[in-house]
Amino acid sequence: MPLKLITFGLIPSLLVQGYHVKKNTPRLPEPEGVRKGSIGQGKALSILILGDSAAAGVGVKQQQDALLGALLAALQHDFKIQYQLEAKAGDTTLQVLERIQQLEHQHFDVIITSVGVNDVTKLISPKKWLQQQQLFYAAIERKFSPHMILVTGVPPMHLFPALPNPLGWLFGQYSSEMNKKLAEFVAEKENYQLIQFDLAHFKALDLQMADDGFHPSKEIYQVWAKELSNKIRLKF
Repeated sequence: MPLKLITFGLIPSLLVQGYHVKKNTPRLPEPEGVRKGSIGQGKALSILILGDSAAAGVGVKQQQDALLGALLAALQHDFKIQYQLEAKAGDTTLQVLERIQQLEHQHFDVIITSVGVNDVTKLISPKKWLQQQQLFYAAIERKFSPHMILVTGVPPMHLFPALPNPLGWLFGQYSSEMNKKLAEFVAEKENYQLIQFDLAHFKALDLQMADDGFHPSKEIYQVWAKELSNKIRLKF
């Protein structure tokens, strides 16, 4: 059955569960800390992180424990890094695209992206979402001329502890379909690489999500950063 029809049939349940999730899930703030600067020693490397609450580091209290901090810690002994984080909790792909348009034209060696969760919660169709991704990454290429783009896939939202079924199940269907289209898109791009994570694997490693059951924990940010840093070292 098409996803659109399934969504329509579940609307009564989605409205009730969505209200309770929003009411009962803790709203965690973005972490404090520096989002732009330089660090490290070695070969020059510039990095820009773009995206939503996960990119911003929601789930921890300080940027040093978030994705940015974990990535800098992993790379600073090999590279002299110029870094910048442009991310905001709640942003959809189109809102991050608007943020890009406000930034100056400049070169970054590496762009890291994290978008999609807020598009899922707004039930954007996977087909429309792919069109938005095409606009999003075209703008990134024009604005920043990166040598490498590391594209983080949409997490498997059916495994988010904060989401009951059928809401969690439906969000999982959307994230799965979006990731299929994203993988096809990335496969056609020479300097793109897709980063995918399985929350079930994290649980097997006894890595829990943040207290809200919706965002990464310090340990998950470290795993994410390790995957990114390995890709970066292979390229540079």
